[in-house]
Amino acid sequence: MADDYRRQGFELERRIFELDIKCSSLRAEKQDDDYLQNASAILDKLKSYYRQGGESSNLSKLLQDYTQVILDITFYEENKLVDQEFPEDCSPFKIQQLLQDLTEPEVMAGRLAPAQEVQSVLGLELLECLYWRRGALLYMYCHTLHQRKQWIKKNKDTFLKEGVRYLMRMLQVRNSVKLNDGVVLHDPATASFLSEGIFSDTHLLTMMYIGEMCFWAVKYEDCSADTMERKEDRLQFRDIGTQILNKYVLACEGPLQGQGWNTENAKEILSILQ
Repeated sequence: MADDYRRQGFELERRIFELDIKCSSLRAEKQDDDYLQNASAILDKLKSYYRQGGESSNLSKLLQDYTQVILDITFYEENKLVDQEFPEDCSPFKIQQLLQDLTEPEVMAGRLAPAQEVQSVLGLELLECLYWRRGALLYMYCHTLHQRKQWIKKNKDTFLKEGVRYLMRMLQVRNSVKLNDGVVLHDPATASFLSEGIFSDTHLLTMMYIGEMCFWAVKYEDCSADTMERKEDRLQFRDIGTQILNKYVLACEGPLQGQGWNTENAKEILSILQ
């Protein structure tokens, strides 16, 4: 067991030094990028830790720093893809690589701290961010290419299903607050948000992304080749999209009314899904 732990610890150390090489290479492209600068500063700290022997009991903080490095580096790489409007020749491979990178911290935390829940090791915000970033990346990819009907039909299982799954996981990281569990909130709006599991603007945006991706999945389904599995998929996308967008509309037209959140697109999608 001790040998396994040391081996996995070496794996994290090796990965950190690999990320340092990658970050240096990317900074040669854009020296003043804020995210790469932040990643580089954290990597310097982590390298110093290992060069001094790497003896520390704070594994959680080590994994959190490593996770932040991955979030920063992949954010730079994602922005390049978005700016280039997802080139057809390299985007599928690059996206799978980014998804793998953003999955890595969860896997590493499970290996190095098997007795603890991943969310207690990485923290709720970082775990939410890992799911959000994977889902949002797939949303942006589909948003850029969804008007190519044949592309959506061909890639629905790969990108739309996975995108919705990651975004739903993001919404489920924190449990909604049950207002009868000894929780007293004097602001009714705050109480409403927390009871629905809405903890930030990003949670609301996630809801809209899920609704749009479910709509694309239904809109571009090839009904001429219907099987029972395809019909169940379509119903599942309809159900998820309808449920999530109804929550979104209620929040935006209720407590958030006048705060700049638009519900026109959500209502139009709901009228089609329903």
